[in-house]
Amino acid sequence: MVSKITAGFVGFACISYPKEITEKRSNKAAEAVRSLGIKLVESTQVNTLTDAERAIEKLKKEDFDFLIACISSWIESPIVLKVLREFRHKPILLWGLGGYTKNGSLVSPASQAGTSALREPLTQMGFKFKLIYDWPDNPLSIDKVKNFAIVAKSIRELSNAKIGMMGYADMGLYATMFDGVSLRSKIGPEVEVFDMLEVEQQSQKVDQKRLSNVVSEIKKKWHCETKISPEIYQRLTKVYLAIDDIITARKYNAISIKCVEGMKKYMNFPPCMILTLLSQRVPAICEDDALGSVTQLILKYLSGQATTFMEMYEFMKDRILVGVCGFIPPEYIDGPWEMSTYAGWGGLNVGVMNTSRAKTGSVTLARLGYRGDSYFLHIVTGEAKRPRKWEELGWNPPAPQFPGLEVILDRPVEQFADEMLAQHYILIYGDYRQQLKDFCHLLGIGYL
Repeated sequence: MVSKITAGFVGFACISYPKEITEKRSNKAAEAVRSLGIKLVESTQVNTLTDAERAIEKLKKEDFDFLIACISSWIESPIVLKVLREFRHKPILLWGLGGYTKNGSLVSPASQAGTSALREPLTQMGFKFKLIYDWPDNPLSIDKVKNFAIVAKSIRELSNAKIGMMGYADMGLYATMFDGVSLRSKIGPEVEVFDMLEVEQQSQKVDQKRLSNVVSEIKKKWHCETKISPEIYQRLTKVYLAIDDIITARKYNAISIKCVEGMKKYMNFPPCMILTLLSQRVPAICEDDALGSVTQLILKYLSGQATTFMEMYEFMKDRILVGVCGFIPPEYIDGPWEMSTYAGWGGLNVGVMNTSRAKTGSVTLARLGYRGDSYFLHIVTGEAKRPRKWEELGWNPPAPQFPGLEVILDRPVEQFADEMLAQHYILIYGDYRQQLKDFCHLLGIGYL
């Protein structure tokens, strides 16, 4: 079911064809869309320019996420364009219905003649649309309608999204920086920077009873590999609840935290478990990774999943090793929820990190990038395997086993290395290549 999505729906057919047949075909398509849980703002069938004017009037009375132009027979292009031009700011699904067999003969209402006459002109006019079509005597392409609906809704949600970022440019990492004007203009989200001081001040206001309850819940859920002091639990939870309160107050849809040159350096505490807890509510990422955060939102809206980031550790002959130094969302954990004391990297021995094992399976990895004001997505898929025993240099022995995966990619490692955009890629389970490509097409950005 695709709930909370609204589509405009207009059936188009030539006035010279039997109206009772073409209307029946359009109505069947509309009913199939409604069966997905999509609300329709529907006009009567359009056969003439006068009908088109009535359809425009009807469609303008309510808002919707995208428009379905259902072509049930041959139709003159100007009639369709009269309606579509009024809604060219919306994603448009151009849907050609298939023919059917009657008395042993294929009856073709010539819907694909109508779609063929429209496809190139719509492209030249700059419409953001997708063409789908049905085969004769086959079920309606309702799965393609569903996928398009999710993509269209995702674009709209992204345009209204707000990302909270504590600090900016952790470690001076260029690949995580962003241009606020072009990002807002081309992709949609607003990135709002807030200060670490705000978090520290908010943490002092956390109610003690609320704090105790959350600490108790954490202790119940997480298995501790090493002894963690009550003071560490208190400190971790206070900061988590402070940021959670800021998310609520400012209505953030995603969060990023300054890590190495932020919390670790000035608060003497790593954000690993804080991000883990926050990830149960919104996509979370460290190191002030603005474009990584936007990518998380894109994948969340398309898949309905929680999202995680993975960092590049090793390139191998047939796979890559990705992992995170102390973070993974609970939804991505295979087995018990493990945590341990922060073990000395960079001289820091206070705090907690996540050492849980990541799930394996089919995955999609993606990253938003830009050159100038041209944006694009790098998209790869692969099969995620349990990683061999590995550790990052610099940790106190015995070195922690971070959440990690060995991913056998859908392309040579050399090609991926030549195309990669940053140290962080966003991972979700399943193959979302087509949805991401449709997303790029409708948003008017490129993909690799």
